Amino acid sequence: MTLHNDIERVLISEQEITAGIDRVAREVTQAYSGQDFTVVSVLKGSCVFAADLIRRIPIPLELAFLAASSYGDGTVSGNLEINFFPTGNEIEGRRLLLVDDILDTGRTLHRVRAELLARGAMDVRTCVFLDKPSRRTAALEADFRCFEVEDLFVVGYGLDYAGRYRNLPYVGALKSEIFAKSKASG
Repeated sequence: MTLHNDIERVLISEQEITAGIDRVAREVTQAYSGQDFTVVSVLKGSCVFAADLIRRIPIPLELAFLAASSYGDGTVSGNLEINFFPTGNEIEGRRLLLVDDILDTGRTLHRVRAELLARGAMDVRTCVFLDKPSRRTAALEADFRCFEVEDLFVVGYGLDYAGRYRNLPYVGALKSEIFAKSKASG
C-alpha cells in the first residue's frame, strides 16, 4: 500500500504545479527587481514550494525560515505555535516575502506577518502555494498565490496530514476514511 491509495482525487498535477510556480516566480521577480529582499519560508509545509520557487527567481535574494504550526495531528486549525523567528539582522529594515504552503483561515499568516513587522521589517508581502478563501476568518489576502482550492483537506507537495503525505508530487484530496481511522485510534 502506498500513500497514493489514500488520495480521493488529484486536484493539481505535477505539470500544473510547475506552471503555477513559474507564473508566480515571474510575478515575484517583477515585484522585487532591483531591490534587496529575503524569502522567509514557513516550516515545514512551505519548504518544497519555497525551494522550487526561489530556484526560478533569477534576481538576488536571501533565504530565512521560521516555524509555525496550527494543526498538529488534526484537520481543524487550532492554537498557533511559532517556534522560532529569523535573527534580527535578517528582519530589521528588510523587505520580506513570507512564503507559506496554504492560506486557509489566514490567522497564521496574519499573526506571523504582524510579528515580523513588529520586529522591524520594512515590508512583508505574502506568497502562498494554495489559497482557500472560503475558510478565511482573518482579513488577509495573499500578494502572490499559485492556486485557489475548494474547501477540502488537501495533502501533497509539502502539505501534510499528521506528518504524512508531504512527499506526494501533486496536491490531492485525502479520503475521508483516513480521518475516521485516525479519530477512531486516537
